[in-house]
Amino acid sequence: MRAPDTNLATMVAAAQRGDRRALADLVSTHLPLIRNVVGRAVDNSADVDDIVQDTMVRAVRELPALRSPGSFPTWLTSIAVRQVGTYRTREESRIGRTTVLEDAVDRPDLGADPEGAGVLRAELSAQRREVARAGRWLDPDDRILLSLWWQEVAGTMSRAEIAATLGLTVAHTGVRIQRMREQLDAARTVIAALGAGACPELAGSTAGWDGRPDRVWRKRLTRHVRSCPVCAPAAQRHVPVERLLGSLPALAVPPALAESVLAAAAAGAAPVAVSGAVATGIKPPW
Repeated sequence: MRAPDTNLATMVAAAQRGDRRALADLVSTHLPLIRNVVGRAVDNSADVDDIVQDTMVRAVRELPALRSPGSFPTWLTSIAVRQVGTYRTREESRIGRTTVLEDAVDRPDLGADPEGAGVLRAELSAQRREVARAGRWLDPDDRILLSLWWQEVAGTMSRAEIAATLGLTVAHTGVRIQRMREQLDAARTVIAALGAGACPELAGSTAGWDGRPDRVWRKRLTRHVRSCPVCAPAAQRHVPVERLLGSLPALAVPPALAESVLAAAAAGAAPVAVSGAVATGIKPPW
């Protein structure tokens, strides 16, 4: 785990005493992390900023009760995880989902050689979209875990911080991440095999499936793909998921979101809808 940040602890303590400048610095410093945690875990990108804002304002309201100033990042991230869980519970029946990852995978790399790297970029973009679709097959807790692990790959969280966020030991967190990755890789193989259309048996086994990912179909199709000599090779071309996630740029914080969160934090006011999606059913506790 990273060494305790004495400057952070001092900033948190000052914010708890009512120092508005310290509070503003605290919020602006950690806003990018929370936007990436939420943005990588929530399908509907239109709701992301409102969940982020609700998370930050809740944290500001509850900050005086934080006993260990140095634990602020994991404490804040745990609030975000709870908010994502609440949101997802209320959105389980939503259809026509859009994954934030898919919104980001085709951003142009202006510094790349268009001729020398074009084929590779196209392949990586296709595999990122595949990972995005595979993420939908994960159980809700694993989708949140994927988002947190993504931050570890990006270097913005440590494994110990993920464990603290989830209230688990580092060892248990490692086991859960490994299991999540196995499920993600299995789903990637299923998606690749379905896309290849080379296996009549796989096509026949999807009869009656409406195309929406769920646990039952994930297990059924994974069993087939793992034992099928036609489908199994679909995974051979896969780039390791760490490389795919690590090569994506962090989600930027929209200026409107930063301004709104800082204003709400300074005023101690309830959040105002950023994208018009506050009517997600998530209600502030005050």
